[in-house]
Amino acid sequence: MFDVLVYLYETYWRPDACPDHAQLTRKLSAVGFEDDEIRDALSWLDGLAAASQSHHGEPGTRSMRVYSREEQDHLGDVSIGFISFLASAGVLPTAMREMVIDRAMAIPGGPLDLEDLKIIVLMVFWSLGEEPDALILDELFVAPEERLIH
Repeated sequence: MFDVLVYLYETYWRPDACPDHAQLTRKLSAVGFEDDEIRDALSWLDGLAAASQSHHGEPGTRSMRVYSREEQDHLGDVSIGFISFLASAGVLPTAMREMVIDRAMAIPGGPLDLEDLKIIVLMVFWSLGEEPDALILDELFVAPEERLIH
């Protein structure tokens, strides 16, 4: 499923640039993706669209996000740490953070792999038509061992 999501991100600059599900399914199938991967990805994207419309209001300045036991088990410490890092850096506002958590919880299994979480973060930006900052893109795409320290 994540391969399909990455393909969509690289191929379509915004979700509204994607064709309807039937045509998109045909295109993805023609590119070589399996039917179950396509179905899972499109279902996940439908959930992302619903999550983007379900957020109402902003938390107070002194509010704090507390993860439920289920979220802790499913996301894992590394993914929660990464989400906290992005939020504290000011690049993942509250509404987007909640969308990331919602979509991460929709992935079966756990704890969630950090690379999969990074794709989820990228897709949340994509779904809102926002381009992440260049440093955030670097954080999302470049493996830590491949970074050059200046």
